[in-house]
Formats: sequence, structure tokens, C-alpha cells
Amino acid sequence: MLFGQSVFQSVLDRLDAEEEETPKSAEPSAHRIHGLNTGFASTVLEGVSVPSARPDQAYVDNLGSDGPFASFKEEAATGGDSAANTKTVTVKPEPVVPEPPVMPQHLTRVRPEQIAAELSISSGDTMHSLSDKRRAFAKTNHPDGVALPFRDNATIRMKIANLLIDEAMRRLAKAARLRR
Repeated sequence: MLFGQSVFQSVLDRLDAEEEETPKSAEPSAHRIHGLNTGFASTVLEGVSVPSARPDQAYVDNLGSDGPFASFKEEAATGGDSAANTKTVTVKPEPVVPEPPVMPQHLTRVRPEQIAAELSISSGDTMHSLSDKRRAFAKTNHPDGVALPFRDNATIRMKIANLLIDEAMRRLAKAARLRR
């Protein structure tokens, strides 16, 4: 510690002095990140194409020799710029036709008596058991959890189940009030 200065102040003074000694560069290097080695990036100089500089090459390299772009990979490996290798490869992706989803069997049952049978609400149920039944029913029947074409059936099932459980809870609450 210098006379009359704290350690912190002396460090700040030393850093200021070092900064004044360091010559400023004329051109800023905004494209560089200090502390990172730039060896991982390839450089393309004066229009000379390097196969590793092609952005699509990273994907082609990982496909293997039997992928759909095998002939494209061979072209890229030879440089792709030679006059001997002038064939153009056109790859048309095959249209992907998704299989239509199959409606689960339980979503076909939308009548109130069928849903009541699934819930199996009885006079021995408590508020807690009714809440558990609601959660278990919603886990398999909630409209957000089924495919889009079946959401109408799931919505109907959830509405009916909620009505049945709410009615059972009202009856339980009414019976508890009458017992008092």
C-alpha cells in the first residue's frame, strides 16, 4: 500500500498506467471475440471455395455414404469446382404423408351413463376421492392431450365428467350440512 492510498486505489492507478502504455490499434477488430481461438472457423480467400467453408457440407458429412445425398457428397469431396465434375444433382424430397391418427376406444363413449360407469361414483366417495377421480379422468381425456380430430369428443367427455363429479360433490356437501 502506498502512502495515503488504499490497495484498491493503487491497483486502479496501475491499470490506468498500463492502459496508457499500450498502443491503440488503428482498426477495431469487432468481428473477433477476445479469448477464443479462431482456428475452428475456415476462411475463404479471394473467392476460392474450400469444401469445409460450404454451409451445407456440415450436414452432408454426417449422412454417410448411403444417404440420399451420396452423389452430392462425392461432388463436395472432389471440390465441386473442377471442370471434370460438372453434373448437377437435384434431390427432390419424397412427400411425407402422415398416417391419420386412430381414435382411442374410450373417446367413442360420450353418453352420460357410459362416463358415469367409468367414473364409478358411489355414495362412499369423499371430496378427496372425487377430486382424485377428476384428475385421473382428465389425465386420459383432456382435449389438450388428444389428437386434433378427437378434441370434440374429449371436450364432451370432460364436460360430462365434470358435471357428474360436481353434482356428487354438491350432494356430499349438502349431506354434511344436514348432519350438523
